[in-house]
Amino acid sequence: MKESVRVVRFTIIGTLNALITALVVMLLMHCGESYLIANVAAYVVAQIHNFVWCKYWIFPLERGVRINSLRRQVLWFVAAFSVAYTSQFLFLLFLVEMLHCNEYLAQFLGLFVYGGINFLANRLFTFR
Repeated sequence: MKESVRVVRFTIIGTLNALITALVVMLLMHCGESYLIANVAAYVVAQIHNFVWCKYWIFPLERGVRINSLRRQVLWFVAAFSVAYTSQFLFLLFLVEMLHCNEYLAQFLGLFVYGGINFLANRLFTFR
């Protein structure tokens, strides 16, 4: 698969994940949860959706490539998520706590930090 196709597919699924994340964040914050709890819950929900799409549509195994075990992929996926999410979470805290940015805007901007790191980590390690 061409890398450009992979990026387009990642963008489509990333957009869906962003919508899922935004919906969960807004619902939880509207119900009185803190922006931090809403952020954690939203990313966990979106990651479940993301793994299936990454494995079978964005980074499918190509002919001639040895099949990786599901266990290995799940471990690398969790590691990639951890790095991307931690980066996004620290960015969120910086924007809200240090720069006094609007919590909703900070959540939105954090999606871009998360998406870029997550794509690279999954491309290079999880589904190589």
